[in-house]
Amino acid sequence: MRKIILFLLSSILLTIGCKDVKALKEGTDKESSKEEVLEAEAMHPGKGLMERECYICHNPKASEVHMIAPPMAMIKLHYIDSGTTKEQFTRAMVHWLNDPQQESKIPYAVERFGSMPYIPYPEKVIEQITDYMYDHELDRPDWFADYLENDKQGAENTLEKYNYATAGNAEKRYANKGLGHTLAAKAQLGRNLMKAINEKGAQGAVEFCNVKAIPLTDSVSVMRNAAIKRVTDKPRNPQNQASGKELEHITFFKEQIASDKNVEPIVEIHDDEVSFYYPITTNTMCLQCHGSPNEQIEPETLAVLRNLYPKDKAIGYEINELRGIWSINFETDSE
Repeated sequence: MRKIILFLLSSILLTIGCKDVKALKEGTDKESSKEEVLEAEAMHPGKGLMERECYICHNPKASEVHMIAPPMAMIKLHYIDSGTTKEQFTRAMVHWLNDPQQESKIPYAVERFGSMPYIPYPEKVIEQITDYMYDHELDRPDWFADYLENDKQGAENTLEKYNYATAGNAEKRYANKGLGHTLAAKAQLGRNLMKAINEKGAQGAVEFCNVKAIPLTDSVSVMRNAAIKRVTDKPRNPQNQASGKELEHITFFKEQIASDKNVEPIVEIHDDEVSFYYPITTNTMCLQCHGSPNEQIEPETLAVLRNLYPKDKAIGYEINELRGIWSINFETDSE
């Protein structure tokens, strides 16, 4: 009898042990699978291309009122349904980007933001971006849930709120605040730049920047109670020349980008003031005015540049190079 009892106990313990091992293995497999998915997503070339080429206007971190174009998640929502294949989605995007004036599947976005200007994206770039969009979940703005609840007819006019109070340490909190100032300035400049490009092409963009870029940036500074500048080591306008300290940060950001490292803002806290620095990188659209003469920069645009900026240094860039940095100063939070 004793042997029988011991045999039964051993069988029970062995069974329980096997189940635990199986459960542990399944849990480990699930965790490994999740990590592999995240790693594959981060390595997908379309992700970096989308963030570099598209987020200048379609940034999901922008508030609903500061958007200058619909977020990429909204584009995916309207162009992909249960019956849409990846090939069909890619063809639709290639077709539309080659002629942005055609009818859009998001007509109220066109009514609000205007038509997207034509930008000569290589088809391979579009294919990589759409491949990533089709297979992966895209970042959504805070207000996107309201948009979905309203059956795609537009979200409530809610502002994205940076949670300064719970953002962690002071450096993290001020980094979030600096990014908020950056997004506000980019939205104001981007909205007006898109309008100029739509009306007069790249030449219109050059003329806009010559007359209105600095005044518009200054107006955002007043609204945000911060001193906001765009500076560079290769200025087109001499007023955008970086200082000694800013040049040091430009060198640092160049090294980070060249090493394919994840670039974070630089935050310096001095008593009652914060200095914030964040990189400005080039994409395909930028090269129409900042690329190589007679290649990306068309002769007509080059003629306007030489007339308005006889000492221009801001040409010869390639994609994903550091064009300059945002240099922003604002007061620390009152205790």
